[in-house]
Amino acid sequence: MPRTPRTHLTRRLIQLYAGLALYGASSGLLVVSGLGLEPWNVLHQGLAELTGMSIGVVSIFIGAAVLLLWIPLRQRPGLGTVSNVFVVGLAMDATLALLPDAHALGARIPLLVAGIVLNGAATGLYISAKFGPGPRDGLMTGLHQRTGRSIRLMRTLVEVAVVATGFAFGGTVGVGTVLYALAIGPLAQFFLRFFAVPAPSAGGTVAAGGQPEQATTDGRPEQAILQP
Repeated sequence: MPRTPRTHLTRRLIQLYAGLALYGASSGLLVVSGLGLEPWNVLHQGLAELTGMSIGVVSIFIGAAVLLLWIPLRQRPGLGTVSNVFVVGLAMDATLALLPDAHALGARIPLLVAGIVLNGAATGLYISAKFGPGPRDGLMTGLHQRTGRSIRLMRTLVEVAVVATGFAFGGTVGVGTVLYALAIGPLAQFFLRFFAVPAPSAGGTVAAGGQPEQATTDGRPEQAILQP
């Protein structure tokens, strides 16, 4: 069946929102496991403990605040950027509302593994849609462009800062945080190839609505994933 521009756009939209929802759900699994979170969610959880808000709501507020930092960095948001702010946080809170607490290690370890693997799949779905970077990704690429420093260095500095701040506020840092850091790159690279969207076979190009070359998932710029 020919891939028309309309079906091409439809697939990209499905991948965008499926990826964002799955990203939030996978983060919820990591929260329930209690064995360590990805860097930005360490900060979100710490602030949730401090303010009494849900971690998803904190994620939305932080995403919106980070997006404001794009103005001096001269970054241009896309559909995926704005959608990221809301969908990930809402999906995380919905997942946490549905899942019971896990106390036994025999239940927490599978939740941790599932959360990391599904996060990699969500990364592949979301990036492959190419609707613009997430707010936190744009912060890192913007800092890279403004300072001339490598994306890897900017990512490292930002993520170390958010983990340290989140941990100080009560966010969970543990073996899951380390496993996530080690596994997310290879997983995301695999799923990026698996979910790659073929170009339309007729009718010209479809607007990406953002910056395809920077389309990333939170905390993990595409360049940092794909480069060895």
